[in-house]
Amino acid sequence: MSSAKPAASETGDPLLLTPGPLTTSTAVKQAMVHDWGSRDAEFLRINRMVLDRIVELAGGEGTHVTVPMQGSGTFAVEAMITSFVPRDGKLLVLINGAYGQRAKKIAEIAGRAVATYETPEDTPPDLALLDGMLAKDRAITHVFAVHCETTSGILNPIEQISKLVVEKFGRHLLVDAMSAFGALEIDARKVFYDAMAASSNKCLEGVPGLGFVVCCKEALSRCKGNATTLVLDLYEQAENFAKTGQYRFTPPIHVIVALGKAIEEHAAEGGVAGRGRRYRENAKVLIDGMRAMGFRTLLGEKLQAPIIVTFHMPTDPKFVFQHFYDGLKDRGYVIYPGKLTVADSFRIGCIGRLYPDDMKGALAAVREVLDEMRVSNGGPALAAE
Repeated sequence: MSSAKPAASETGDPLLLTPGPLTTSTAVKQAMVHDWGSRDAEFLRINRMVLDRIVELAGGEGTHVTVPMQGSGTFAVEAMITSFVPRDGKLLVLINGAYGQRAKKIAEIAGRAVATYETPEDTPPDLALLDGMLAKDRAITHVFAVHCETTSGILNPIEQISKLVVEKFGRHLLVDAMSAFGALEIDARKVFYDAMAASSNKCLEGVPGLGFVVCCKEALSRCKGNATTLVLDLYEQAENFAKTGQYRFTPPIHVIVALGKAIEEHAAEGGVAGRGRRYRENAKVLIDGMRAMGFRTLLGEKLQAPIIVTFHMPTDPKFVFQHFYDGLKDRGYVIYPGKLTVADSFRIGCIGRLYPDDMKGALAAVREVLDEMRVSNGGPALAAE
């Protein structure tokens, strides 16, 4: 065990090198120490600011509206799919990871017709093949795509997908931007989606408990009666906000107020560009340092989003992931196991209240744990092509 003082966040907690929940600032945590009534004027003001600011970040002022949904990001994704895909519609799900698979399951449980186009977790969809599928199957009304698939950290070509799905074929696009929104641009003036789902606890650096869907107002107006559940009905949620300014059911007050503070910090950092710049710096420090120790990344530079990085497991038989994980946690760094089917792997996140110096500290901890395990290096000293 290292004699060095373990790494810690501003509030003394271990650093979460994960895709969320993630390390948050002291100010975001402190925003949750007060109790608010759901009809309190100050809470309603904060909530309105949050919803308006999300639309601004999405580039949808005037054309789009934020519809919040109590619960984790998956609640928002399920609300989006079941509210926007009509009962006689058909959803094509683009899959290259667990979150595409989850969307497929949501649609199937809801009784929607579903088609899939699946590629390996390290491979984006082939746009020519997607073109052919849309041309052949005219029953497809909607396409679901993940912007950044955190199974691997791959960045999918969402703008090109939008041009194909919406502009060429006139179909409707639904986007899971859960792990990218707030750090990677997805501008509603360039990506023509009906709806885009994200959440409070990813790149906006809030805490878990609120999902939201940025909805094209014109598309949302056609959603009445589509929902398969009472609580996940985005049309009714939006209607109630328009009439009363309030949630239909008890909102996660503390989460929303914390998100308000997180959005203020996001603006102070320079918005999407500033937040994305820090994450890219984090990712570069991490990837360069891990490769220097012999670790191999799953993805090459063109496909790698600066959100979470997947590394191949070392081939050295002395490497035991649980020992590696526990050793890093003892030193104040919490990482993620892998979720791949294409390779044994683990993942290290670059988002949250983390800075390049934190990534350097994590690299030093990795080196210590490898030495403790007597693992000579992270595997074949071969960078991803």
